[in-house]
Amino acid sequence: MSHWSELVADKKRRQLESIPQEWLISTPPENVLDVTGYAETCGLLTFQEIQITNTSVDVLLGKLASGEWSSVAVTTAFYKRAIIAHQLVNCLTEIFVERALARAAELDEHLKKTGHVVGPLHGLPISLKDQLSIKGLETTMGYVSWIGKYAEKNAVLVDILIECGAVPFVRTNVPQTLMASLWPETFNNIFGRTTNPYNRLLTCGGSSGGEGALVALKGSPLGIGSDIGGSVRIPSAFCGLYGLRPSYGRIPYSGALNSLEGQDSVLSVFGPMTRSLGGLKTFTKAVIEAKPWLKDPLAVRKKWDEEEYKLADHGYGKKLCFAIMWNDGVVIPHPPITRSLELVKAALIKAGHTVIDWQPLKHRALGDMTREIWNAASAEDYKVTTSVTGEPIITSMMIAPGPAVNAPFRPSKDGISAYQLWQVQKKRRDLRQEYTDLWEATVLETGTGRPIDAIICPAAPYAAPPHGLNRYTNYTTVWNALDYPACVFPVSTVDPAVDVKKPAHSFVDAFDKSIYDLYDPETFKNAPVCLQLVGRTLEEEAVIGMTELVATALTH
Repeated sequence: MSHWSELVADKKRRQLESIPQEWLISTPPENVLDVTGYAETCGLLTFQEIQITNTSVDVLLGKLASGEWSSVAVTTAFYKRAIIAHQLVNCLTEIFVERALARAAELDEHLKKTGHVVGPLHGLPISLKDQLSIKGLETTMGYVSWIGKYAEKNAVLVDILIECGAVPFVRTNVPQTLMASLWPETFNNIFGRTTNPYNRLLTCGGSSGGEGALVALKGSPLGIGSDIGGSVRIPSAFCGLYGLRPSYGRIPYSGALNSLEGQDSVLSVFGPMTRSLGGLKTFTKAVIEAKPWLKDPLAVRKKWDEEEYKLADHGYGKKLCFAIMWNDGVVIPHPPITRSLELVKAALIKAGHTVIDWQPLKHRALGDMTREIWNAASAEDYKVTTSVTGEPIITSMMIAPGPAVNAPFRPSKDGISAYQLWQVQKKRRDLRQEYTDLWEATVLETGTGRPIDAIICPAAPYAAPPHGLNRYTNYTTVWNALDYPACVFPVSTVDPAVDVKKPAHSFVDAFDKSIYDLYDPETFKNAPVCLQLVGRTLEEEAVIGMTELVATALTH
């Protein structure tokens, strides 16, 4: 077998050749950090293509259904903008222009002949994280050892998207191993590093970082990421997007590649990432109404519940009670995060809702248990995969050598026994019961006659940090451990004039102090600030509905 570096060189060559040469642009110098506006000034996009790529998912679907915009035109516009995005932040893996445009042409012909759309996502280009298998394409998932492995069939979710009328058109970059809680950033030995469009010195997050950067640059109207410890929500938060982490089994996973396969205690889930909140509902409803449980044995048999979306169990959206978690008792958030929580609290009170404080229950233990479960055999999992080519396992996300920075989750050389794993899983089960009891007990505080409707909390203790310094994922990982659906939503951006560094607080421990020391307002300048809204297991419809309610309150 060729040396792993030769396999990488060949893959990169083939990727470059897949880009239409007329779509290559003159890129800005490295010292231009914010590239969010570059696509519209570089000269590649027409006026209509700029208009198309600035349009929200729901409006796009309306224009596609009416025939005002063809799928070929919409797919071409987003494809060109995706290629621009790739040249700016290195976000793509698989590029298959002819195949996608042929699919778009078929959809246009169907609409022309029948007058009807193929499905609820008719003509919509959708980008996919590089683990969703597409027949005939490689899915490397950041592993050199998987170069040359061509999928024999689509993942179930891809089949459903096609059935719904969507146009899969690119796949996006991920970290080696895919485990966001190992390195919640996006870098691998094949495609390299993906950077943040708002500031290319900052990380876009991971593991769905390619999706986050692409959607932020309007190179895709809607992307699909996956989330086992925050992999949808962290990139969404760092790139200023809406992103949904559903409960286990609500969105089908069968046929997709993954790390730690066979570990079925804390599962990875697929979820949408988009700039328009309506896109979350459109995607989730379309996939669920396709009855994924008939194609994936692990998919939950639960139909889309429109009454739940209208918040039937939450007073139909009138006078809700939200709990704000200001910190998790382990790491105190940076000033922009706290300011955003205060903004949301004020907006909700102004809108007539009640806000109380949430006291986190054993969040450190929940995070530690989750990592113990993953750690049981992760070192062997990565070793088996990389041994095929001998590629090195990445040990740092830093751009340049510097002081050692420990990963938040590093594969152990020695896993625990099956019996020990069972004990950890039992503790997690018991903590889930404790959390349920705590949530129910809030009925005594809310004044609504029911427990709190949702928790609002940080998605990370900071905005997007410099590369290699995203070291803490518990603000997302605990909800994976509890299997609570959570939706990230944008609130603000870091403003050095407002978000000044606060005097040192009473530190929880040395790690909390290291996060405090990381904050410098100028370093984080202009970075998006997002929060997340957390609901209860399998309550995706209500989580989307309540996030819409919060977003509306913030704009009034």
